[in-house]
Amino acid sequence: MVTTLIRTLSYLVVFILGFCSGMYALPIITAPTSPSKLELATHAQKAIYSGEFKEDLEGSDALHFGTGEVHLTKRMISFAGKLSPGPDYQLYLANKFIDNETEFLAHKGSFTRVGSVKTFDGFMVKVPQGINIADFNTVIIWCESFNEFITATQYQ
Repeated sequence: MVTTLIRTLSYLVVFILGFCSGMYALPIITAPTSPSKLELATHAQKAIYSGEFKEDLEGSDALHFGTGEVHLTKRMISFAGKLSPGPDYQLYLANKFIDNETEFLAHKGSFTRVGSVKTFDGFMVKVPQGINIADFNTVIIWCESFNEFITATQYQ
C-alpha cells in the first residue's frame, strides 16, 4: 500500500516536471528563425522611436523578462536583445507605461494588440494598417496563455 502510494506520487512528480519542462522548451523548439543582426540594425537606423526593455521591472522575474533595444517605425517594431521564452507572447501598444500584471489586466481593454512575438533573441513585428505608433508611448510584451507580464518600455 505504502509503496504503491510512493510510486504513484513519484509518477505524478515526474509527469509534472516533464510537463513544465515541455511548456518551457516547446516555444524554443518551435520558434521560427530570428531576424538577422543586419536586419535589426538596418531597421534601428530608420527608427522614429526607441526604447529599452530592462530586467528590473516590478512585473518581471527570473522566468519572465526582456533585455534589449526596441525600435519603432510607422510599419514595423523591432527588438534586438533577449526575451525569456514562453508561449503565446503578444506585443501591445499602450498610452500608459505599466510594469506589472495587475496594471496590465486593469487597462488591457485600452491597449492595442499589434501582433504575436514568436522569437526570443530578436523580433520584427509588422504594425497593422490603422495603427499609428505616434498615438501611443509604450510597448508591452504579454503572455496571453498564462496572463504573465514579460516586459515593457516607454518610447515617448
